[in-house]
Amino acid sequence: MARKRIRLQDDSSRIKDLENKLTESIASNASLNSLADLTSLAASLDEPHSVLKAIYASYRVFVLLISKGCLSNPTDEQTNVVRTWIFERLDEYLRLLYGLLQDEESLLRVCHPETSLLVISYSAQTSALDILMSLLKHLSTSLSKSSPQPQFHVPHFKKVIDALLTCPPSERGGKKLSLQGELSNKLDAEVRDQFVAKWLNVYVDVRWFFLRDAEPVLSSSSPNTNAHVPENLLSFLERLESFPVAQSELKSFWVEELQTKPAKLKKKTSADSEHDDSGTDDESDSIKDDWRKFFDEVEKPKKPSEPSMRLHQMTVHQSLYSLPSHRAVFTRLWLRLLPRLSDNDRNGSALSLRALNILHRGVLPHLTRAVMVMDWVGGCVDYGGVVGLLALNALFILMQEYNLDYPSFYTRLYAFLDQDLLHLKYRSRFFRLSELFLGSTHLPAALLASFVKRLSRLSLTAPPSSIVIMIPFVYNILKRHPALMCMIHRDGVTPEPFEDPFLADEPNPNLTNALDSSLWELYSHKNHYHAGVSTLARIFEEAFTKPSYPLEDFLDHTYATLIEGELKQRMKKDPAVELDEPHSIFKASDDVQLDPGRNIVESLWEF
Repeated sequence: MARKRIRLQDDSSRIKDLENKLTESIASNASLNSLADLTSLAASLDEPHSVLKAIYASYRVFVLLISKGCLSNPTDEQTNVVRTWIFERLDEYLRLLYGLLQDEESLLRVCHPETSLLVISYSAQTSALDILMSLLKHLSTSLSKSSPQPQFHVPHFKKVIDALLTCPPSERGGKKLSLQGELSNKLDAEVRDQFVAKWLNVYVDVRWFFLRDAEPVLSSSSPNTNAHVPENLLSFLERLESFPVAQSELKSFWVEELQTKPAKLKKKTSADSEHDDSGTDDESDSIKDDWRKFFDEVEKPKKPSEPSMRLHQMTVHQSLYSLPSHRAVFTRLWLRLLPRLSDNDRNGSALSLRALNILHRGVLPHLTRAVMVMDWVGGCVDYGGVVGLLALNALFILMQEYNLDYPSFYTRLYAFLDQDLLHLKYRSRFFRLSELFLGSTHLPAALLASFVKRLSRLSLTAPPSSIVIMIPFVYNILKRHPALMCMIHRDGVTPEPFEDPFLADEPNPNLTNALDSSLWELYSHKNHYHAGVSTLARIFEEAFTKPSYPLEDFLDHTYATLIEGELKQRMKKDPAVELDEPHSIFKASDDVQLDPGRNIVESLWEF
């Protein structure tokens, strides 16, 4: 312990001496050879406490160099040589920081030397991220000073994005330290949450450049060497909660020079209109394609002062203040990411499930054209299971809100009605979505009859917790669609032997002859062993004057909830019991007198 303390003190003194020497050299334009010693020392240290001091000392030195203009465009050959040498040292320092984002020694506690109480805690990972983003601001400011337009240091930020997505191993102590197993090349949750909370969800420029420059990293990654890149990128995008939807939201910038609004956009000329590309126009493209808008309202002419410009004609500064530009980079990244989620053989379904959970609320409203994800969503529907069910939800939204033509939607939905559905954990999600899908009063009666009949047939082998969902579900459909009432009030004499005309093996719900059948399966539940099921089943014998059932009250039922409900139910009257106590297990004699204090059970076994 003493040796370790002495070593820490030696490292601290060396770091402090080098920093002081470099600070004096920068102020007096002296030799900067000590910069190589400082970066080499930072890369060679292994103790987290010393590494943390070294990276902050190096950061302060590089900020001084950037502020003095040592990394600006050179004026002569000698200055260019010095500038190149400084950039090489900066690259060495940045490689160390990239690795620290994935370092195993994540937490460093600093205690008071006398009381040994915890004063403050540092994370080497988040500290490295803070330094990287702070250097981005200083480098961008340096570029802006030598340029007529505000600049964002894109090369530096591209390397930060690459480090966040590929997660290179830590080089602390001069050797690569990589995590083993599933954590290898997987983004640390603390680093991810800090980047999202402090930059991605706050600053317009960081978000725009991240969406634009993450796509090349994803495209160049290999499933064999960088299998976690799609998952790491998805973990950022599913936490993106501040995508701009109004021009007034484009106001917060990490690089202060970009806060100045760009020059007004030039109006689009007639030549530009002839070569217009509808793929990346403005956010009104999807509205223009909707033929119903022609009948709803009169088209308003554009004001002469309204700017209109193609995205490829904008400068970067103008793109940051353009909503269509934000939507364009967002769309391009998602269209590149979605196929990669399905291609992952190991956990592709899990990643697709995560993407589908946010697709309808966090992705589709911000795409330039939402129907461009149709192929991927259709492939997820074919996958089946929970992924297919959530994909049906996204597909239905595309049909309902974005005018997607998908004639086989209800055929796909009908295929999900199998025996396994009633025993899986996503059963409640299916019925919740099915109530939405089948809620329209314009659906044909033959189609709805197939769904009702299939559910009725599945109820014969379903657990009670599923039957108590299906009966209210069917009741609500029958109440909304009076044309289906013939399935519970069919007139005529049933021939013997009875043959159900329903074609259970027919995949097309329009050809199952379900409307000619009846719901005898649900009627049979009147004699179900569970009192709740038998009571619900009798609802079909009564007049349909009751309001529709709130389905949410039945979706979360399981065996446990049903038993708990029976145990907590209060009895309206006491059950019938035998009042006369038997005196013998055989014929009781009238002259037998039992002592009240004796045990009745013991007396029964006396012969």
